[in-house]
Amino acid sequence: MAQIELLDQVAAPLLMEGVFAGGDPGPIAAALAQVPEVARVALPNIGASLGAGSTGARLKELAVLRTSALLSCRYCVAAHTTVALDIGLSDAEVRALRGETPWVDAYDDPAELALLAWIDEVAGGRGAVAADITADVKEHFEDYELVELANTIGVTMMLNRFCTALDLPVSDETLARLSAESFKVDL
Repeated sequence: MAQIELLDQVAAPLLMEGVFAGGDPGPIAAALAQVPEVARVALPNIGASLGAGSTGARLKELAVLRTSALLSCRYCVAAHTTVALDIGLSDAEVRALRGETPWVDAYDDPAELALLAWIDEVAGGRGAVAADITADVKEHFEDYELVELANTIGVTMMLNRFCTALDLPVSDETLARLSAESFKVDL
């Protein structure tokens, strides 16, 4: 049960009408609807930050799911496990991103291995990324890609804290799918 009321189309302020026009917008938007002036800025930023962008859906999902697992966000890990599977990541790759197995066992692409080490430093570290990890990732990615992925990680970290603090609920559909595919809901 969420820590706050998740607004629906009837309870949401008129300024949020467009967000609810397509039906249930999900718990994040339903929570943000409490503060329309924040929601109207945050939702487009979230969409742009987590969307495929110039780096593509696969790399974005590596960043989102790995970051969410590092920060132990139940909601985001559950939601993005299904997204990762839907865009074609293998079961082994998803389990590694979730921290259930070492990611070095599921990935062999040098660029993705460098990126995962970088993500772990950015999302799980306490300061600047180590020079050797930065040098390794820069062998595979352009600066604009690293800027985009760092933004994705940052927005994901914000959402992880938002969803965890408010205890946003994972949908019954997502829970059923995770169970059917033998994924744990709580890490």
